[in-house]
Parts: sequence; structure tokens; C-alpha cells
Amino acid sequence: MPELATSSREGPSWKLAQVSASARFEDLPDDVVADVERSVLDWLGSAMAGAVEEPARRMQQVIAGMGKSEEATVFCAGRAAAGSAALANGVASHTLELDDVHKSSTLHPAAPIISAALAVAEREHAQGRAFLLAVALGYDAGLRIGEAVNPSHYRFWHPTGTAATFGAAIAAGSLLRLSSPQMLDALGNAGTQAAGLWEFNADGAMSKHLHAGKAASNGILSADLAKCGFTGATRILEGERGFFRAMSNGHDTSRITDELGSKWKIRENCFKLYSCCGHTHSAIDAALDLRAQLGWTNREAAGKVAQIEIDTYGPGFEIVKELNPPNPFRAKFSLAYVTAAAFLEGRVGLEQFGPERFGAEGVVDRGIAALLPRVRIAISDELTARYPAAWPSRIRLTLKDGTLLSGASDYPRGNPENPISTAALREKFRTLIEQRFGSAVADRAIAAVLRILHASDMATVFSNLI
Repeated sequence: MPELATSSREGPSWKLAQVSASARFEDLPDDVVADVERSVLDWLGSAMAGAVEEPARRMQQVIAGMGKSEEATVFCAGRAAAGSAALANGVASHTLELDDVHKSSTLHPAAPIISAALAVAEREHAQGRAFLLAVALGYDAGLRIGEAVNPSHYRFWHPTGTAATFGAAIAAGSLLRLSSPQMLDALGNAGTQAAGLWEFNADGAMSKHLHAGKAASNGILSADLAKCGFTGATRILEGERGFFRAMSNGHDTSRITDELGSKWKIRENCFKLYSCCGHTHSAIDAALDLRAQLGWTNREAAGKVAQIEIDTYGPGFEIVKELNPPNPFRAKFSLAYVTAAAFLEGRVGLEQFGPERFGAEGVVDRGIAALLPRVRIAISDELTARYPAAWPSRIRLTLKDGTLLSGASDYPRGNPENPISTAALREKFRTLIEQRFGSAVADRAIAAVLRILHASDMATVFSNLI
């Protein structure tokens, strides 16, 4: 690679490449390692359970036609070349809407970044520690870049397809032991492939899941090309025609460089407990808390609610404003639907999104369909001003006897500000896996995650789970 110009060596692209290429596992504090392991466990549940869903099955059919290879695991579909495996697993792990999310970047990091890291770690027969480091570095890059362009980026672009491409490239590059100049090439190659438009939401299309898979596979391609000397833009983030200017109305370069190498962004990771868009979760929490305080049964809830008023923040509302969803996917992006389900049924699990609940004209489940016209949603300037650091909601509940009740949540359960235990994450994992594959598979999978830290070859860790 030609000698870098002085300006290139001073920019955020170079600094990110340099710090990522020089990092070692020993640089990770113990609490960061623990958070990486928790994130891998959570990702694995979504990847395995999502692998039997329709979008994942269709992608598995496609990659089967790309040629046979034994490089990396494809959950529920054998093995494939690393790029293909990352593509399939990335789609699978984003399908159920139970994968993790980071508030300030509005990015789902696990599906693209861990899918890429595992595929390369298996192909390269990397040690478990190298894999854990790669995941931590990938999260750090993807989340920092997402923060730098948020919130304006989010208007048109899905950060899981855009910013996460950089994270996947850094994770793959770490496992390939790229030098700093090579890592810069990987970033340049990743940035020119970063894409993912929100228009999928108008149709409830499977493209959302494709974003995660393509970010994973494009990240691997970017790193592999860099390893072979294929050059990329040296100022892909900050350049005059780079990522920042092209994909945001304003950017904050300091988000990339502040405490880079010492403050690990994976510590800010948020785990999801409900199978729907994260912008609905604070309202769900508030609704469930109110229902628990009242001690209602499902029948009582259906007979007592006169009106539900929800205040939320503007950017989130733009994603979840569907009022009467006609299919399960669009229901996952309906603040009205999931809040009504929380009040009436006391949970928002996978069963709340069964296809039998929806028809061409909207919700056909009688209880929720009757309540939806009584749900009112408003954008609050006060709450919007607090986004994306917080994802707040306020609920006012009017009962048929005139009683007025209120609830609030600033940080959904599973956020660092409202944390859940590792035991709770394992219970979430078991709920997903046992009903599909049985308790023995769940036991083996949890044991596999616990072995990663001391694994000598990542190709053996997850290869025979399902």
C-alpha cells in the first residue's frame, strides 16, 4: 500500500484502523469479556431459533447454490463458505427481532458482527480468545460509527446494514491479523458497500433481515480483499465524499475517537426481551407494569380499558407508527398493537405475532382489534429531545369507570440503565431453543458458549449443535 498522506494519518478512519489492528485480548477488562460472552449467548439464541424461519430458509436455499464448502457453520443448514455462512446466519439472527440493540447508534450489532466473526474464526481455526476480541472490536467500530452519524442517518438508512458493515470488517480483520494499513483498506472497502434503506418497512419486506446478512458477508469480503492487497479509500469516514457527508446531515467525529481503545462500547449493549422493534419496548414495559399493579386477568383487561394514550419520541414513532398491521412483520413495528397486546395478554412473545392474528385488512384477533381504535399516540418534544440517549415512553390509561392511571419508562428492561441478569438471558435463550430443538440442544449450546474463552479452535465450538 502507498505511504499515507499526513491528513489521512490524522483522521478518524486511520485512528480506528490503527487501534483495532493493534488491540490484543489482554487489553480487554474482565467485565468487557463477560459482556462479550453474554452478547454471544444472546446472538446464538436468535441465530439458532431464527434459522427455521421463512426468511432464513430462503437465504439458506440461495447460498446452497453458491457452491459447497466446509469452512463455517450455517445453523440448521450444514456448512458453507465463510461469506455465505455469515450471510445466512446474519439473516437468521435478525429475523425474530430479539437480537440486541444499542441506543445511541440505533444499531443491532450482534447479527452482522458476530455472524461475521464466527464464520472467519471457524475458517481460520482461530482461538476462542481471538474470536472474543474480534467481537469486542467489531462492536466498538460499528457502534461508534453509528453514533457519529445519528440521529439524521436514521431518517433513510438502517444502521444495521450501514454502520455495522464497518464493524463486521473490523471483526474479520482482527481475526485475519491485518496490519493498520490493511485494516484501513478493509474500512474503505466496507464503507463503499454499506447500505440498507428503510423503505422495506412500508411493505413488511424481508429486506430488513438481508441488511444484517449483507453487512456480515460484506465485512468479511472487505477484510479478505484487504488481506490480498486490494486497496480501499483511506478517508472513507471523513472524506469529502465519504460516509459521514453522504449519509448524514451532521456528524460528530469525536464519537469515533473519544476514549477509543479504553472505553468499550459493548458495555452499552441492550438486550431485547420482546419480539418486536426496540422503539416499542419502553411502552411495553410501562404497560406491563400497570397491568401487574392492577392484577388483571386477560378477561378483566379486555373489559376495563376505555383508552390508552402513549407519548413517544419522534424518530422512533416514524418506525413504529403502524396502527392496524396486516401481517406479523408489520405488527412488530406497530406501537399500538404491541402495547394493546401487553395490556390485554400480559406478554409480548412470539405467539403475539402468529399469522392467524392478522388479515388483509389488519388485526383479526378480536380482543386486540377491539382495543386498537382506542389507542392514541402522540410525539412529545420533551421525549424527542432525550433521544437517542434514552428511548422514553409515557402511558396514560383511562378505565371505563373513569379511573385515570399513568406509567413511564425511560430505558427498556435489558438496557444497561435497567439491566437483566445473565440468568435471565439464559432463560430467554432456553425459551427460544427448547421449544424448537429440545432441552438437550439448549444445554449443549449454553455449554459451548462457556467453552469459548479457552477454546483452541473455534471450528469445533458450534459445529454440531443443530
